[in-house]
Amino acid sequence: MSADTARAPQPKRRETCPGCGAPGPRSFHRVESAPVHSCLLMASAAQAASYPTGGIDLAFCASCGFISNLIFDPAAQEYSPQYEETQHFSPLFNAFAEDLARRLIERFDVRGRTILEVGCGKGEFLDVLCRLGGNRGVGIDPGARPERFSAEALERFTLVRDWFARGFRPIPHDVFVCRHTLEHAGETREFVSAVREYVGARPDALVFFEVPDTGRVLREQAFWDVYYEHCSYFTPGSLARLFRSCGFEILELELDFAGQYILLMARPAPGPTAPRFPLEDDLAQTRREVELFEREFPGQAAAWRRRVRAFAGDGLRPVVWGGGSKCVAFFTALGIGREIEYVVDVNPHKQGKYLPGTGHEVVAPAFLESYRPRVVLLMNAVYREEVSRMLRSLGIDAELVAV
Repeated sequence: MSADTARAPQPKRRETCPGCGAPGPRSFHRVESAPVHSCLLMASAAQAASYPTGGIDLAFCASCGFISNLIFDPAAQEYSPQYEETQHFSPLFNAFAEDLARRLIERFDVRGRTILEVGCGKGEFLDVLCRLGGNRGVGIDPGARPERFSAEALERFTLVRDWFARGFRPIPHDVFVCRHTLEHAGETREFVSAVREYVGARPDALVFFEVPDTGRVLREQAFWDVYYEHCSYFTPGSLARLFRSCGFEILELELDFAGQYILLMARPAPGPTAPRFPLEDDLAQTRREVELFEREFPGQAAAWRRRVRAFAGDGLRPVVWGGGSKCVAFFTALGIGREIEYVVDVNPHKQGKYLPGTGHEVVAPAFLESYRPRVVLLMNAVYREEVSRMLRSLGIDAELVAV
């Protein structure tokens, strides 16, 4: 990382849990300097290397199990249409999104309804829900890109570049959807309470949230899933406790996408509700997994650092597949420089850009036909078969190593 990298102002350390308000969350993992954005790619290597950084101080709340970055600064965030987080250029991810939409439609009769999706990203999931269920929708996100959709699609839904918060203008809706957004909210309880207030008292209103599962991150010491934008980290139990305390009755609580995501379906309730799903009883387990992560992370990081350097030292021309947040966190934690020259991504909007913090160039898969790597590090093992097929189609005979 460049010595000229700007450090974002570090806010005063928070002393209470953003989930339940209990005092004294216990710190267990620190990152001194991480890019404040991972999916906001730069136009040049120099610009990327000097991108602002901030600190991460992950802490565990023994009262509710919630994990958060106690020194997160929301003022450092700059979400915009240039923020390129979408995973929808992957056939596997598209299949998952379609299957998820069908399940919501079938289980809860989401047909001919009005859907409000907060944190809709580029709008792809809203498009699927409206198309498959004959629904209409409104998507709210500062990074929304309506120009990526056909005129026919935009007859079913509207995308608005805006932020959701308490007091947001009324938009009539039957279903409130929020996927991979809550983990970006520093004032977590405030956000969920604002959603409860916004949804109102209608007993037939459906609320659907999806967030990453931190239990897997802790068990696997997956330090590449810890990055600045994610200031809030949930297990099924901590997510459920938060929603129940804010006045929701949870209808379903489950893990999906190879155990990487938590899905929560709920309806508004008159007040706090009682737990009833086995997945909610995870407080003691989370405490043990936090201790495991704290104990094992240094060795895990050191082992990966040695392995990457060995790949480079042996002349294997390693590349990374997946130019998103996991890759940025992996490089940042390990101090990876020119041991790896290129990062591959199927998203054409990332290609030709540079990763914040390290300045690695993102290239298209076809680039590998001339570069001929002998090792490909895959940032998410769930895509192993998909990436293997692409490598074979390119005639690349490389070892595929899942991180």
